[in-house]
Amino acid sequence: MPYKKITIFSALLGMVVMLSAFMTRQVMVQPHPEHKATNLKVLPKDISHDDLHKIMDDFKVALGVKCNFCHAPSKLDSTKLDFASDELHHKEIARDMMRMTAKINKKYFNHPDKNGSIKAISCVTCHNGEKHPKMI
Repeated sequence: MPYKKITIFSALLGMVVMLSAFMTRQVMVQPHPEHKATNLKVLPKDISHDDLHKIMDDFKVALGVKCNFCHAPSKLDSTKLDFASDELHHKEIARDMMRMTAKINKKYFNHPDKNGSIKAISCVTCHNGEKHPKMI
């Protein structure tokens, strides 16, 4: 008699496992609310989170730095950054460099070449992965 209960239980358990292997599970994914950046002085105020993140990633690569080079630690949680803070002077230098790069590109690189492409300079043009560009 106990073998019969164990056999029935094992068969039911096996059937549940087999059926669950073929069932698709639907997971409701909540879209992340679009986080609005604050204290943008050079970049567009309506820039998307993805575009802003790409620009910041480009800065990190161009200068060989991490986010905390320009962004100060949060006063509430020192393990996080306060992206809106202007406490670190490197942030204002980065803004000045963005303005300078935009002016140079507008003045000297605003015309398409014979292939129709527009050349432009960026942070990496001078910095080449260094915090401070090397003088030649």
